[in-house]
Amino acid sequence: MIVRRRLGRTDLQIAPLVLGGGVFGANGMDQERSFAVLDAFVASGGTMIDTADIYAAYLPGHQGGESESMIGDWLQHRGRRDDVQIVTKVGGPNGDTPGSLRADHIERSIDNSLRRLRTDYVDVYLAHVDDLSTPQEETAQAFDRIVRSGKIRHIGASNFSPDRLRSSISLQKAAGLAHYSVFQPPYNLLQRDFEHTHRAYCDYEDIGVITYFALAQGYLTGKYRVHQDLAKSVRGSDMAAFGGQVRNYMTSDGPAVLEVLDDISAARGTTLAAIALAWIMRKPGVAAPIASATRVEQLEQILPAMALNLTDQEVSRLDATTEQEP
Repeated sequence: MIVRRRLGRTDLQIAPLVLGGGVFGANGMDQERSFAVLDAFVASGGTMIDTADIYAAYLPGHQGGESESMIGDWLQHRGRRDDVQIVTKVGGPNGDTPGSLRADHIERSIDNSLRRLRTDYVDVYLAHVDDLSTPQEETAQAFDRIVRSGKIRHIGASNFSPDRLRSSISLQKAAGLAHYSVFQPPYNLLQRDFEHTHRAYCDYEDIGVITYFALAQGYLTGKYRVHQDLAKSVRGSDMAAFGGQVRNYMTSDGPAVLEVLDDISAARGTTLAAIALAWIMRKPGVAAPIASATRVEQLEQILPAMALNLTDQEVSRLDATTEQEP
């Protein structure tokens, strides 16, 4: 049975897995394939879909907004909005150009996102990347205005340093403004900095945490075991666009992690991806990881995580493969 979780101090109850929307409308994900994945996710008990206004501007021939538009088309096609929660973002990097958290950009961008999504509100609106060139006061006031307008229910941040997350929320609280209640960091078995940088503060503030790169850019599915495997997908053959980490995983802790995942997978009769996601779901302070799928068959590899409760021993075995000092 899938048990929903409260997202931090918000009023949102979400399934323990968030569907990553960056693939929709990109790399051959046409309407038929995108709708099929979205339909299957919701039919399996999923509730929250994550996207951003820049998806997929980082791919040739794309300008951004493709993902939001595809999700919006799907929402209109199914004729129902009340059973899904939409997360989108503003201010993310577009190629090598940092995005902006200026007030005018935020207020223009939310209207564009709502138009593409074919809805009159989003559940969570995130500052995608911190903007050191814009005063935090200006950003905070802009977010507060659009919360009060009803266009968004909750605000949050992604890719903020611990100090900047704290200072943003302190300013928002002191001014009586809507403040960040959701945080989105990278976090997986091979990338565990969150445990030592942000988790204690997020726990203290009761911030809802949804994590990206939950499958380490696909490495934790077992898909990329040797360098030749990178040619199996467009994403794998151009890993520089996704942080360039997969090659590093192959020569560091990656093989040891896959060995333990293989053992648990064989014992449990489920996929490596489901186990890697279930590990994140067991970690303190995390509401849900984000994972993507480009086909229904691929989605079926990750969905079992929502009902998979790893034992303490299994979690400890996985922890030990990449134990990190603060």
